[in-house]
Amino acid sequence: MIAIIDYEAGNLTSVLRAVRRLGFDAVITQNANVIDCAERLIFPGVGAAGAAMEVLRRTGLDELVTTQVQQKKKPFLAICIGIQIIFEHSDEDDVDCLGLLQGNVKRFADNQLKIPQIGWNQVYHVRDHPIFHEVPDQTELYFVNSYYCEPADRSVVIGETDYGIRFTSAVAKDNMIATQFHLEKSGPVGLRMLKNFCEWQP
Repeated sequence: MIAIIDYEAGNLTSVLRAVRRLGFDAVITQNANVIDCAERLIFPGVGAAGAAMEVLRRTGLDELVTTQVQQKKKPFLAICIGIQIIFEHSDEDDVDCLGLLQGNVKRFADNQLKIPQIGWNQVYHVRDHPIFHEVPDQTELYFVNSYYCEPADRSVVIGETDYGIRFTSAVAKDNMIATQFHLEKSGPVGLRMLKNFCEWQP
């Protein structure tokens, strides 16, 4: 069973429907016992870093997710706001985040850019990873973001995208994968990547 972490954000049900459409059992939950029994975790959603971290800390999900990922080594997928809160700090709301990866989250600074970025954009494969199985390099995927991640360790970067700058749009380390783009909104290719995660054995 796959636990979709309920941190009271939007877009959780669309991920649930996508995972179930692929034939996998999944549930949206804050329940510690359910999360502890799950085989893998997904942290999707939209929203602001400060609000997301407030809910995680209030509910104890911050420590629970950290334990599941770092100690129990469960396969973990973070999507959109998820990729941002796994780093150490976000300039959005000037908030400390989960710190599962070293690095910070910055706002796009180019005044010529439309912020947020909304729509389809290419993802360049920096290195091979099972999440990209049957996904061609430079495939267009769906983004909604005003901020981007700056990992301290470049070895975790598996995908990059151009939007004023070349920014990190996908990372992976050990049992963790995170994407800035919305897999559940990215058509057949996004579903392919979701399926790759659901079958992945790190």
